[in-house]
Amino acid sequence: MSAMPIAAALPSPEGAAASAPLAPAAACDDAAQLDRYTEWLDHGGRRLGRSQLQLAGMHCAACAGIIERALMAQPGVQEAHVNSAAERLQLTWDPARTQVSRLIAAIERTGYGAVPDLAAPARQLREKEHRQALWRLFVASFLMMQVMMLATPIYVAGPGDMAPDQRNLLQWGEWVLSLPVMLFSAGPFFSAAWRQIRNRSLGMDVPVALGLLVTFVASSGAVFDPAGLFGHEVYFDSLTMFVSFLLGGRYLELRARHKVARSLELAGERLPELVQRLQPDGQYQTVGLSELRVGDRVRVLVGQAFPGDGVLIEGVTAADESLLSGESLPVGKASGDEVVAGSLNLQAPVLMSLRGLGADTRYESIVRLMRSALTQRPAQLRLADRAAGPFLWGVLVLAAGAAVAWSWIDPSRAVWVAVSVLIVTCPCALSLAAPSAWLAATGLLARRGVLLSRLDLLETMAQVDTVVMDKTGTLTEDRMRLGKTWPQAPDAEVLQMLQALAGQSLHPYAKAALEAWAPMAGSAVLHELREHRGQGMEALDVQGRRWRLGAAGWAAPARVELPSAQLLLSCNGEVRLALQFEETLRPDAVDAVQSLRSLGLRVELLSGDRPERVEAVALAAGIAQATGGASPEGKLARVETLQAEGRKVLMLGDGVNDAPVLARADASVAMGQGALIARTQADAVLLSGRLSELARMRALALRTRRVIRQNLAWSALYNAACIPLALAGWLPPWAAGIGMASSSLLVILNALRLARDSKT
Repeated sequence: MSAMPIAAALPSPEGAAASAPLAPAAACDDAAQLDRYTEWLDHGGRRLGRSQLQLAGMHCAACAGIIERALMAQPGVQEAHVNSAAERLQLTWDPARTQVSRLIAAIERTGYGAVPDLAAPARQLREKEHRQALWRLFVASFLMMQVMMLATPIYVAGPGDMAPDQRNLLQWGEWVLSLPVMLFSAGPFFSAAWRQIRNRSLGMDVPVALGLLVTFVASSGAVFDPAGLFGHEVYFDSLTMFVSFLLGGRYLELRARHKVARSLELAGERLPELVQRLQPDGQYQTVGLSELRVGDRVRVLVGQAFPGDGVLIEGVTAADESLLSGESLPVGKASGDEVVAGSLNLQAPVLMSLRGLGADTRYESIVRLMRSALTQRPAQLRLADRAAGPFLWGVLVLAAGAAVAWSWIDPSRAVWVAVSVLIVTCPCALSLAAPSAWLAATGLLARRGVLLSRLDLLETMAQVDTVVMDKTGTLTEDRMRLGKTWPQAPDAEVLQMLQALAGQSLHPYAKAALEAWAPMAGSAVLHELREHRGQGMEALDVQGRRWRLGAAGWAAPARVELPSAQLLLSCNGEVRLALQFEETLRPDAVDAVQSLRSLGLRVELLSGDRPERVEAVALAAGIAQATGGASPEGKLARVETLQAEGRKVLMLGDGVNDAPVLARADASVAMGQGALIARTQADAVLLSGRLSELARMRALALRTRRVIRQNLAWSALYNAACIPLALAGWLPPWAAGIGMASSSLLVILNALRLARDSKT
């Protein structure tokens, strides 16, 4: 008999998935699709792809090892890293030797599912996995109740109350009802155990499957031959109850993992499928997102997401950037302001010019960063993976020893004592203790506008005792504020030339100068406009005069009445306007420094700016230790000195010159608007720009470490208490199943407390 008649009587979960089929694996090799989930690397002149894939069918760390070994055996695969808790794969491969579709086929041959980590196919894969898990749980739970109904009369009947043939008939009924549970509901345990054995990797499914198989075989032997080797006692009620509770625990695990995955995809689903592009004839054409090119002008309607990075050229609105920066309030946008892909247009239709699309947008870099973090396995988790194998071998030896011992003490109880030992010692809770906590904390940080590129940061942040900050763009605002000017009231010609030259520059001084005065009605006509790198902008007006906007020594070598001027506008070498700028502390800088110090951390300011300016900013922020005039080598030397003193250093920076010290520090955070190389080298990116998040990150790291220790302590206490009970024969298999499932559930629920936002 098989499970098919019962399954046929119910709607098929696989059939339900037919309405939303998964994309063929070959479609993954399409260039447009490939760029959405692959980052291209230059490795010694070779072009390598680093792809992110979503996996399905995983239950423990052994599954990760099976997939990694299968992929590393494929030609062209350079690296394969699987995070079993997040069910994600980071794959580095050579496009000259293989294709993603071939690698997905290799994964599927090992018995697991894989799709590119994109919203639509990954969501369909999760929905299919969810339906199958729910159906398996339903079948096991429903039939468990039927088996319990047949087993109850045997338990309550007194001596002589039930004829042997009636007893045997009820047991035959239990056996028939247990078949669908074994063949359908418990199928994932047996298939996973077989994969682990075939790949010589012992995982948690092996003792579970072995316990189920021994229980079923012994009970079946008792049904077929009550006077035979296995006796007359059957354990189908314990068997079905154990499967039901274990599937219930895994279903809740599945829901928790899918919740984390959905939170990551929220930003991805914001990009519009269709956009309105302005044509040369002034008409709007509706085109797909893949048809857009840099320089296109598109109209973004109210409630629609901006399709790429760019600048507004017409209209005034507000944008919701909460999923990109953690900022909960709408951000006002006017003509000339920058907008980012994935943010929502809230107030009015606007026209924008596209400057970045696809992989070149800030949104895509954020998603890649988050996916990369979720494929990592921190050192503590790798240690747990290595310990799992010896532990499971010990479980098997212990169960075999218990069976041998009880075969002498009481042969009728030997089987279920061994089964109880196998079940109760399954280290599911131990394997979930750290990953579930890290994933919950990572999701909370992402909602706050802090993206981790290295999960180990949560562990390191709990050990940090010194915080070193850069000044410009980090402790202070990334934009300057105009201070003194000479003359105080520039004439219209000067302002027009300032507007024309500064409007062509991205320098912070130029932006601050433009913001200081209202835009002029007309703009100066310039010829031969060019930028001198590191100096400034230069152009000729209609009269042939040479105008320069830039550094004092370049724009006007003559003496300047404002010696501290940082930006000059000159005409034929004569100074027409001198500007001095001031830095402004971030709004929460003072409170952030105080919060860090209240947590027992030492705070230092380390900058390449002039010492007097650095000391002034440090005094305003409440930082006692400040160093100015530091070169990139000097910053690196200072951090190394602190580390030599035994300190754990957290570095916060944003510039290109901060990249070496960010890489050297024990923990590092880059500002979201900082240089790309700084964000690449850092362990986390502070998208929101709120320095107060550092103290909250530290507090969350301490909470995460505390939760992990609680989970590990509970797992150890559970095993220490239950293993002796199982060995003594006081813990039946059904109770062992409840204990194991409850232990895993408690660990997950304790970890999910970290996902609740807390101001502490």
